[in-house]
Amino acid sequence: MTHPDFADISPSRRLRLETLIRLRWLAVAGQSITVIVVTFWLAFPLHVVASSVLIALLAAVNFYLAVRYSPAHRLTPLAALALLAFDLGQLMALLFITGGLANPFAPLVCVPVIISSSAQPIRYSLFLGVLAVAGITALAFTPFPLPWFPGTLLVVPPILTAGFWIAIVSTTAFAAFYSYRVSLEASELSDALTATELVLQREKHLSQLDGLAAAAAHELGTPLATISVVAKEMQRELGEDPRFGEDVQLLRSQSERCRDILRRLTTLSAEDEEHMRHLPLSSLLEEVMAPHREFGIRLTLIEESDRAGEPIGQRNAGILYGLGNLLENAVDHAREEVTVTVRHTADQVKLVIEDDGEGYAPDILLRIGEPYVTKRQRDERAGGLGLGLFIAKTLLERSGARLTFGNRQGGAPGARVEVEWPRARMDVKLAK
Repeated sequence: MTHPDFADISPSRRLRLETLIRLRWLAVAGQSITVIVVTFWLAFPLHVVASSVLIALLAAVNFYLAVRYSPAHRLTPLAALALLAFDLGQLMALLFITGGLANPFAPLVCVPVIISSSAQPIRYSLFLGVLAVAGITALAFTPFPLPWFPGTLLVVPPILTAGFWIAIVSTTAFAAFYSYRVSLEASELSDALTATELVLQREKHLSQLDGLAAAAAHELGTPLATISVVAKEMQRELGEDPRFGEDVQLLRSQSERCRDILRRLTTLSAEDEEHMRHLPLSSLLEEVMAPHREFGIRLTLIEESDRAGEPIGQRNAGILYGLGNLLENAVDHAREEVTVTVRHTADQVKLVIEDDGEGYAPDILLRIGEPYVTKRQRDERAGGLGLGLFIAKTLLERSGARLTFGNRQGGAPGARVEVEWPRARMDVKLAK
């Protein structure tokens, strides 16, 4: 999995140049309008030439990039850092000659850092953040006064300048960290959902192998029939030949055996197609539990409702994988026993998986089901719960289930997972 913590970002997640170009044109327009309003409307004394040169420099670089590269071009982390550092430097220079931290637009220095923290590797964002803090500090010592009414000198007290510095630095740090966390979580979620789709595709592929076997049997039937006819003709001609008679007989018997095998495959697929497509709840649970009975942990199934009225649903690869993963986690963390309790009514189907292990730590319960939650307890015996549990939760919720994670009731040690479906989502008759 890749995310912005890593040194190199996947090309599909790099900053798109066109995005930066559009933001820069917005900056050019905003800076130009501000200079025009301050100079000609408010009539404040302003270093118009120097300000215009800085704005024109940003516009020229932006125009060159727009002409030189295609709109779909994505920047390498180093190139993006260079452009964002240039934007930060241009804005710092403009603020430096227009009052420094006293300028009401000074908080805009946090924008390049926020952009970097949302899409760049962390080391590049930290470097840009250090540059921003250094520039903000330099703005506190600017010798240029804030443009104000002619004949009036606006003097900002040092303590107020210090307050501006603290406010802007803290705003930059907080906004950048918040942007980084949101971007990181979105990246992790995207990776986890991609893994979920891959798992679901694999499960569906496995469930379709019976159809592939029937198709193979059908396709191989014709050439094997031809081989059988030829073998009969050869036996008729060479059956009494001491050199080839035995070999011809073997050829014919083996071709007939192949045809019998393919005939059984075809018949099995035709007879069991309905069984494979429709799965009673008890059969579903047995299919989920069977692979986990050989690990030294006792698996107990408690059926609180009569099988005569159990729901019969469509075979769902997501449900099979999701329940299998929950059961595997329970077996991994159990000491001796895992209990699966199932109950179905006219309105709902409920499944409870309990183990006698250490259970979930309180802080883990708050984040259970998120990608990359890796431990039940803080000690190493707890094992991993990361992406697999997220995939299981996602697949089961897609099937209409509601999951509740907790610890066993009554003070008994161990974890407890409740999975509950509306009866209509698990019963073919009601689904119709």
